[in-house]
Amino acid sequence: MYQRINITLPSETLELLDRIAPKGDRSHLIDLAVKYYINTEAKKNLREKLKQGALRWADRDLGITQDWFNVDEESWQNSDR
Repeated sequence: MYQRINITLPSETLELLDRIAPKGDRSHLIDLAVKYYINTEAKKNLREKLKQGALRWADRDLGITQDWFNVDEESWQNSDR
């Protein structure tokens, strides 16, 4: 379903839009641009949240890795006997 809206753009933006999309294709171009922008921002936000989570849990994860490394080392040493 399509809906008609009214938007206001700066003259420079409208000139760019006119160069790329003739008047009949503006809606399609704006639709693609909005979806692209939202998708890009969502990915950026997800990357930032993943980074924050990794930093927050880095010490815990390092401790778990070291614990399992020690268990693995001990297991290998006992298998040589």
